[in-house]
Amino acid sequence: MANMGSRKHLKRFKAPKMWPIHKKEETWTTKTSAGPHALNESIPLVMVLREILGLAKNTREAKIILNNGDVLVDGTARKDHRFPVGFMDVIAIPKINKYYRMLQDEKARLVLKEIEEKDSTFKLASIKDKTTVKGGKTQLNLHDGRNVLTDDEYSTKDVLLLSIPDQKISDSIEFKEGAIGLITGGKHTGEIGQIKEINVTKSSKSNTVLMETEEGSFLTLEQYVFVVGNDKPVISLLGDD
Repeated sequence: MANMGSRKHLKRFKAPKMWPIHKKEETWTTKTSAGPHALNESIPLVMVLREILGLAKNTREAKIILNNGDVLVDGTARKDHRFPVGFMDVIAIPKINKYYRMLQDEKARLVLKEIEEKDSTFKLASIKDKTTVKGGKTQLNLHDGRNVLTDDEYSTKDVLLLSIPDQKISDSIEFKEGAIGLITGGKHTGEIGQIKEINVTKSSKSNTVLMETEEGSFLTLEQYVFVVGNDKPVISLLGDD
């Protein structure tokens, strides 16, 4: 079991805090396989079916569901029960007419928000960085591990609307003052507000953003702000009816 633990399993007490498991019940849990999201930013697909949705009682049942091709992640059927699912991924189970978007709650845990079928046709992806590649095109490196080539101009922190399943850019949200942002880190994780001011530092310290919400305003790090709309969110969020 020791060798297996290093490859396919993870000790529960070492599991990322965003995982929906009880860390003291058993010693081991399933580890995510290599994929688009990092280990500490995702959960294995088996947990989505077993712990979150309750569609499987155990790993064996989850594997049967996945092997049938019944679960789509961002429009692609995934059969690996360890496939990493992360923030803003869209999970569709057409057989039972259920569709979800992966979000974060106020405790930074990954949670599913049930959405309508029409809203499952796109996902949001933030631009982490970009590079110029051969031929003069720009490669956008996104938060979910994917890369997109484009001739259009985008800035880091802008968010792309990618159509599902072809993953083509259908629209974008500029990271700017006035945009609506979802907080993904720090003590305000899960809160939604409007960007009032972006403070650019000239030192090695991170830029900060002044956010305004219905409850008041607060300062947070720039990398914690994920823009989700210009005047209002383009997706349904936790707490929405």
